[in-house]
Amino acid sequence: MQTETTTLTPATPAVTESVITVTEAAAGKIRELLTEEGKTESGLRVFVQGGGCSGFQYGLMIEESGGVGDQLFESNGVRLFVDPVSISYLRGAEVDFVDTITGGGFTIKNPNATSTCGCGSSFSA
Repeated sequence: MQTETTTLTPATPAVTESVITVTEAAAGKIRELLTEEGKTESGLRVFVQGGGCSGFQYGLMIEESGGVGDQLFESNGVRLFVDPVSISYLRGAEVDFVDTITGGGFTIKNPNATSTCGCGSSFSA
């Protein structure tokens, strides 16, 4: 009698139509960071958490495979992981990278934000 062995691996979220976009400038910087860290197959987690002077703040971090319930998007060749709670706050948002004389950094343009603070990383919805 033969038996089959099944190996279970964590489910990778399916790529769906992107509700968050990444500008070409941000995509280039993200790819550069992933290459520097030797994680070219990884992506970027975009999330919202409580805090900041306006109630919510944005977060960005390198993510290898996503978590339970995450949605996976792709924009300008960059994989984006978004958790179920954050997606409602980030629908239609754009991740950009701005490089100025005083330094550079990622910014998020969010049409769902009803107000933002002066630092640009905190918002209310």
